[in-house]
Amino acid sequence: MEPILVVLAFATLSAFMAPIGVLPLRTRQAVPSAWIGWANSLAAGFMLGTAYLLAEIALIGHPVRAAVGGLLGIGYAYLSHLASGVEDVDLNRLEDVDPLYGYRILFVGGLHGAMEGLAIGLAMLESLPFGILVALALAVHNIPEAAILGSVLRSAGLGVSRTAGLAVAANVGQVLFAVVAFAVVPAIPGLLPWALGFAAGGLSYLVLSELLPQAYERAGPVSIGLVTSVATGFVVLLGGLAG
Repeated sequence: MEPILVVLAFATLSAFMAPIGVLPLRTRQAVPSAWIGWANSLAAGFMLGTAYLLAEIALIGHPVRAAVGGLLGIGYAYLSHLASGVEDVDLNRLEDVDPLYGYRILFVGGLHGAMEGLAIGLAMLESLPFGILVALALAVHNIPEAAILGSVLRSAGLGVSRTAGLAVAANVGQVLFAVVAFAVVPAIPGLLPWALGFAAGGLSYLVLSELLPQAYERAGPVSIGLVTSVATGFVVLLGGLAG
């Protein structure tokens, strides 16, 4: 199979894992509060592990480019939230929401998906086994993220089928950016360490500024720290085996 088709296949698989997180909503309007916290921490752990692996590769031989790329990624994540008006969205606010709030959550998911797609495409450039690992880690991460999104949309009155479809739609950018990164970055000499740092910085910012703070609001710090640490370590361990 052509490498770019491998990228497309696994990025698509990652996006289509999201509806699994919506399945519990067939029998309930929203998942329990503590589950939301653990879901956020699990997603944070997988994302943080991915960011670490990308940063580790970027820093080899090009520490300055990787560091500047990381700062640019942080700036992108911050400014894109600020410019789009979603910097104040609370992913823990699941009750008594209107449809507009639900679609703002959907937009937040789209912003995340774009950064995650970039990470998949860049990891595939390093090696296909490593890229597949990153895609699978982010696929698992998409499940708890979709559970949170689904709870908000269900509270806003959407049906389960439409909620599942929107959970996939939030990750369409993941597929697009994975393919574009894989195809475009090699064509521009010297861009790879910048791009790897950019993805690592953006993912880290999302974890530290959004996922973990909101996880702590829903569950105790010990359990959140434990879930996040184990998930991060698991991804890093698999990354070492894949490398």
